Amino acid sequence: MGADRTQWQGDVGAGVRAWTGEPPPDPVTDGPDADPESVARTILLNALTGQARSRKELRDRLAKKDVPDELAERLLDRFGEVGLVDDEAFARSWVESRQRSRGLARRALAQELRRKGVDDETARTALDDLDPSLEEQAARDLVRKKLRSLHSVDQITATRRLAGLLARKGYPAGLAFSVVREELAAAGADQPDVDGPVD
Repeated sequence: MGADRTQWQGDVGAGVRAWTGEPPPDPVTDGPDADPESVARTILLNALTGQARSRKELRDRLAKKDVPDELAERLLDRFGEVGLVDDEAFARSWVESRQRSRGLARRALAQELRRKGVDDETARTALDDLDPSLEEQAARDLVRKKLRSLHSVDQITATRRLAGLLARKGYPAGLAFSVVREELAAAGADQPDVDGPVD
């Protein structure tokens, strides 16, 4: 009784490649070239998944993928028309998020927006929406949190470290020293004297 030839369903080419150690074909790279516009659109959609981005960030992402400038600008304009690329909305969202999560002040936020490619006027509009009382409260929260780790230092050292912390977060010197002075005074019972014993 002859062999049933219908039993062999394998790919001979795949068997030879496996035996010789040759990698299997990649249908993506070996297939026909994808439409550049579709590829660029996919790059933009992937970049926007989960978070907003500035137009410059998206342009840079497309440039890294060698998308031609003309195509990139056309797609960015189209995404802008449907509201997916909006530097004003991005700036407002960024300012609110970074002020709440990192306690950053206007100056630091302005620097971050500039690095993101947001123009100064758009950034200024977003920053003008910041409530000054919330900014001061954020400074106080930062100082109170840091004070927990400064229980063993004198007041001069504590003042220097706390003012430095607020300066790095972009707070102006006047506000920084005012907040530090008031918070140190409020926590005075927990602060050692300058000449007192150190834990």
